[in-house]
Amino acid sequence: MDVDSDAAAPQKLCRVLLVGEGNFSFSASVCETAGSCTEITATCFQPEEAARQQGEAERNIQRLLERGAEVYFQVDCTQLKECVALSGRQFDRVVFNFPHCGRKAGVKKNRTLLTKFFLSCAGVLSEDGEVHIALCNGQGGTPADQPMREWHNSWQVVAMAAEAGFILSEICPFDCAKYHSYRSTGYRSQDKTFHVEGALNHIFTRSLPFTSVQAVAVQETLGKHRVCFQIPEELSEYINRGFLDRHSHHPVNLINERLLKELSSLVPVQRIEREFPLLFHSSKGLPDWLCDLSNIYWIRPSEVGLTGSEEASPQELNSSVQPETQPVTSGEAVANSTGTEEGVKKGYGLRSSLMVHAHDVLQQKGFRVETFYTMSGPVFRKIPVSRDNLPAFHETLLICGFDPERRPDYIRVLQRSLEKVIPARFDSSERLLTFQKLSDAPVLHGISVKQKGDRQVGRIAVIPPGRFHPGLHVCAVTLNLDLLAMLVFGVQDWRMLWSSDPRFLDQFGQMELRPLQSFSLHPPLYQHDVSFWVDPLSFDELGFHSLVRQVTAGAVIDVRLVDSFQYPHMPQASRCYRLSYQACDRALSSRKAQELQLRLREQIQQRLQVTLR
Repeated sequence: MDVDSDAAAPQKLCRVLLVGEGNFSFSASVCETAGSCTEITATCFQPEEAARQQGEAERNIQRLLERGAEVYFQVDCTQLKECVALSGRQFDRVVFNFPHCGRKAGVKKNRTLLTKFFLSCAGVLSEDGEVHIALCNGQGGTPADQPMREWHNSWQVVAMAAEAGFILSEICPFDCAKYHSYRSTGYRSQDKTFHVEGALNHIFTRSLPFTSVQAVAVQETLGKHRVCFQIPEELSEYINRGFLDRHSHHPVNLINERLLKELSSLVPVQRIEREFPLLFHSSKGLPDWLCDLSNIYWIRPSEVGLTGSEEASPQELNSSVQPETQPVTSGEAVANSTGTEEGVKKGYGLRSSLMVHAHDVLQQKGFRVETFYTMSGPVFRKIPVSRDNLPAFHETLLICGFDPERRPDYIRVLQRSLEKVIPARFDSSERLLTFQKLSDAPVLHGISVKQKGDRQVGRIAVIPPGRFHPGLHVCAVTLNLDLLAMLVFGVQDWRMLWSSDPRFLDQFGQMELRPLQSFSLHPPLYQHDVSFWVDPLSFDELGFHSLVRQVTAGAVIDVRLVDSFQYPHMPQASRCYRLSYQACDRALSSRKAQELQLRLREQIQQRLQVTLR
């Protein structure tokens, strides 16, 4: 995006502030090509007398003034808000071409300059404004540089911008030829030009701030009773988001609607309008192939009243949540109340798959054979923190009963439907979808999609009569809508699907399946280690991962055990974990990552009862 590419948009004033101008040749060139709806303010750091003495500066300043632009001298780009001439003003774009501290300043001084400049911009930039920085090839430290410098030898422009809450939203070549009279000056405080060949223009925008997770209480109807329970805090941002509402344009809903449309063209499909609770009770004796009880978030609900009673007030709702139902240790609290692992399995848990509702679907009135009944909703799994693990995602359940004498090829039906949903940009020379048999009793297939390896996006179970229905075979299909959306829309980080940034959802219209245009490019990665002594017999590793998600508000994308040892005859063992901090849609600075790490260390010691090393 060029400085003046859309500056002349009709009926919209674009206020452009240029800082660090040397001979004002760039400002003059922009002013000549900009439309009438562009307001140019050009500034330089030097006093007026010194600035006018630079080659052609006098003529360029005159050109600016003749076209109605403002020109100011002795403006420090690291203290823009303090500048009297700019006081109280906001700009839609702030432009800084080839910043440099002067003379033999190293990368550290220039990083400091960038940080101070971004912090200064935050005070004069409009809410939807942009910051443009042109850098010589290699300085920025992003993969767009060719060749890319080692991180420690670059200016780390994305990380410096993050200190002020900015994210890199676009990179484009800096086209000197477009600005006919532009001649860069100021390299090492001399009248020399920068090496602009291969230079890049980096465009930054504001990001949403990091916010702490908040406790969320939920009321649901279980049987004839209205109950209340607290959602584990690390899952609070995944509750009540409405992504699957009928008129939602969220990618997971677009995928679901397109899939059901394609499926209904081949077989009868019936939507289930009934709302099923997030909680299920494990006393039904669910088989392992249906529901893995090892990754359940166990919940202890408290009764609010009988169905049909008056709704509780927010104060009553929150007070009715039992205090021992904690986000990280809810499972342990239930276990301690019974004393055995079997006791845990007799409690309530957040559903980890919609398959827990399959029996209820089959028992509903008017059930028809050879019709796929479908429902969709969020599910939750207590799993380690990693790039590929989704603790919350949206799932679609498709369930059909058929006569034992008939064996419809539902695998083929589903394959044809999925292949119409997944875009043709994948290599057609190789088999896109694979159905791998996982077990024989019942017949269970995993559905995988080839893309940089196989990713399992769903399962198909064919269940014999007597297990779910007395006289029918049952075909039950579960599909991970989040993984399908990532494949179809080219989403690299699953967390982006949960972003609250309007720039995410604004890209999607009704039934449009087009690739996502990322608004946060090349986010910086920070790694921190944490070591502590644990009792190997009682240490809850999944509880540790849950605590990481909660305390860092999802800013940690990966947790790896890098070292573990235990001295002979000692009951305790040492564990060292490496945490990778990286945000997908927000500005994560080094300072913020360190702050989160320190807070995590405190909580680890308090909540997990371990000894830090």
